[in-house]
Amino acid sequence: MNYMRSLAPVFLVMLSLLFSCGPGDDTPSFSFLALGDSYTIGQSVAESERWPVQLATALNAQGISVRPPVIIARTGWRADQLIEAIENAANLGTQYDMVSLLIGVNNQFQGRSVTSFTPDFEKLLQMAIGLTGGNPDRVFVLSIPDYGVTPFGIGWGGDIGAEIDEYNAASKELCDQYGIAYFDITPISREAATDAELIASDRLHPSGKMYQRWVDLIQHDIQRLLSR
Repeated sequence: MNYMRSLAPVFLVMLSLLFSCGPGDDTPSFSFLALGDSYTIGQSVAESERWPVQLATALNAQGISVRPPVIIARTGWRADQLIEAIENAANLGTQYDMVSLLIGVNNQFQGRSVTSFTPDFEKLLQMAIGLTGGNPDRVFVLSIPDYGVTPFGIGWGGDIGAEIDEYNAASKELCDQYGIAYFDITPISREAATDAELIASDRLHPSGKMYQRWVDLIQHDIQRLLSR
């Protein structure tokens, strides 16, 4: 009896732990790696307004547990610079449940040709697939927004929109070849021509409101992507 009494506190602790674990506590938590440039890091908006952060928040609100995104992005990066950053990233990890890619605007801005961009973009797709453990169904790409309609872009001149379209067409073709989901957010970006609230205070980058529009467009497809 003394032995049983000595076990009673231990039993009570174990029992309390058992009943404190609700049925949802074993829900898997998805990891999310976002690769890109200023559009992914959220230049000129608060961290909570970055589209990868808003996407994770929206998915969590739908009961899909997603960890805070790991973001490898920097304003001004071209595709080749993103490749170098991924290769040199410390503690990046080897496998993520979901990887996004949005890159290419700085290749266009710096006057690089689409033909010089596509090999680097293809390598990034291959790297992204590798970072999911070889599952292209867990990779998705966002098209390049059209900054030509922003006050900065209008002042810059040139046929920015047509060049962006060429880049996006090349990117989508490669995504189709690899079976990777491709989301065309460019039409939303062009609404900034008549809606100033879609542009950040720097008169160039998207605002948190525009990033929310992107998330509204893609989140249901991302839910299906995570169920594969």
